[in-house]
Amino acid sequence: MPKKDRYKILIVEDDEDLMEMLRGYFHVQGYDVLRANWGEEALQIAANEKPDLILEDVRLPDIDGFEVVRRLRSDRKTKNIPVIFLTDRRGKRDRLAGLELGAVDYITKPFDVQELRLRVQNAIDRLESDQYFNPVTNMPDGLFVRDEIETMLGRNDWGIVTAGLNGIRDFRNQFGFIAANEVSRSLSVILGGVCKSDANHEPFLGQLGPAEFIIITTADRTTKLAKACTERLNNAIPQFYPMENKDDQEENKLLPRISEVSSSKGISSYVQLRDFLNNN
Repeated sequence: MPKKDRYKILIVEDDEDLMEMLRGYFHVQGYDVLRANWGEEALQIAANEKPDLILEDVRLPDIDGFEVVRRLRSDRKTKNIPVIFLTDRRGKRDRLAGLELGAVDYITKPFDVQELRLRVQNAIDRLESDQYFNPVTNMPDGLFVRDEIETMLGRNDWGIVTAGLNGIRDFRNQFGFIAANEVSRSLSVILGGVCKSDANHEPFLGQLGPAEFIIITTADRTTKLAKACTERLNNAIPQFYPMENKDDQEENKLLPRISEVSSSKGISSYVQLRDFLNNN
C-alpha cells in the first residue's frame, strides 16, 4: 500500500476546548482532521469518511467509547480502522477492556501532546505493514494473502485448505484476549508444521482471521493436507484451555473448521472463491 500524502484522523471528544486544541495541532502536523462530539455521530462519520485512525474519548454524552468500538468492529466497512483511546479513565479494568476490544493504544489524561503525536504516528506507520502481516502471529495477512490467491487463480493446478476454529469468539469472551491470541499463535505454528511435513513441497500459509488460516497448494495434495489439519487441531485443542479452566471445555468447546477446494471446481475469480468459502 503506497503511503498517502495526508492521513485522515477522526477525533471523538465532547470537550470543545480539548477538541479544538487537538484539531489544530494535528492539522499543523499534516493530518486531515474530522471531528465528532457524540458516539453515534462518530459511527456515521467513520462509515462515510473511512478515516485512517480514530482518536477517541471513552466518556461521551450518548454511548461510551467502548460501545463505539464494538459497533465499528461489527461493520465490515469500519472493522479495521485502528482506534486509540484518549481518556481520564485510568483503571486497569478500563485499560484492559479497551485493549480487548482491539484498540491499538490507551492513553490517559492528562497527556503530553508530543507523546500523543508519536503514538499516533506509530499507529499510522503500522498501517502499511498491517496490510501484509498479522500483528499477533506475524503470518501473511490481508493484501499479501489476496495477492497470493490472485496469482494462484491464474494457474491450472491449485488447491486450497482453510483451517480454523469454531467457538473462538466465546473462548475470547470467557478467557480473555491474551488467551485467544495465544490460540492464534499456536494455530500458526501447528499449521506451519503441517505445511512442512511434505519434504517435496511446502505450501503457502496465510491468515484469514483471528483463528482462521489458508493453505495454498496443488490439487492433488489438498485432501491429504485437510486431513492432517483436522488431526493436528483435534489433538491440540485440549491444550488451548488455561490449566485452571480445563473443566470448561465442554461448556465452551472449540471445534476444528476445515474446508477444501481445488481448481476442479472451475473457480476463476477471487469473488467466486470468496463466495464458495463463505458458503462451505
